[in-house]
Amino acid sequence: MKILLVEDQQTAANYISKGLREEGMAVDIANNGPDGLHFLLTNDYDVAILDIMLPGLDGWSILETARRAGRQTPILFLTARDEINDRVRGLELGADDYLVKPFAYSELLARIRVILRRYSAPRPSSETTMLQIGDLTLDLLKHRAMRNNDRLELTPKEFALLSLLMRRGGEVTSRTVLAEQIWDMNFDSDTNVVEVAVRRLRTKVDDPYPSKLLHTVRGVGYVLELRD
Repeated sequence: MKILLVEDQQTAANYISKGLREEGMAVDIANNGPDGLHFLLTNDYDVAILDIMLPGLDGWSILETARRAGRQTPILFLTARDEINDRVRGLELGADDYLVKPFAYSELLARIRVILRRYSAPRPSSETTMLQIGDLTLDLLKHRAMRNNDRLELTPKEFALLSLLMRRGGEVTSRTVLAEQIWDMNFDSDTNVVEVAVRRLRTKVDDPYPSKLLHTVRGVGYVLELRD
C-alpha cells in the first residue's frame, strides 16, 4: 500500500510515517500544500492523509483541485480543526474521513484500513456489475456512470451515493441510512452533508435532462426511479 502524508509538523510526520512503514506501507511525505498537491496529481496512492492548515495551500484547496483534475484518491483529513462546519466542509468536498488531533495512532491506522477495505472490496459478481434505471447506467467494475450516453464525472462519494440509490431503485432511502452507509458515521441532526451531497449529485444526474430520476420524499428520504 502506498500512502501520501501531507503534514507540516515534522514531529507528527515522523511519528505517523514511522508507524505506517512498520505496517509495511510505503509513505511519501510533503510538508507544505503545493508539494502535497504535486505528489497527489503525479502519483497513484491508496490513501492520502492531509492536514488542513498547511503552508502555501490548505488541505481543502488540495482536495478540491485534485478532484477537479480527476484524481479520485481516497482522502483522510487529519487536523486540529474540530468545528463541525470544518468536518462537514471536508466531507462535502469529497473527503472519505476526518480525524481530529490529538489522536491515537491505533485509531488512525484503523480508519486507514477501513478506507483501504472499502476501495479494495471484492469485485461484484457478473450479475451485479451493471445497474440501470431509465437512461442512467452505472458500471461498477469500470466505475463509470452514464446518462443518455453522456459520461457523468462523479467523485468517489457521489459514485457510492448513486450506487446505493440505484441498488435500492424505487425504494425510499432515509438520510440516516445514507449517512451510515456512505460516510460510515452518524451525523448530528443539524448538519446538512447528506442534503448537500444529494443536491450536487442531482446537478449531474438530473439537471441537464428533461426526465428527472432523483426525487426527494419530504420527511423520509430520497428515491431514484423513473416516473411518468
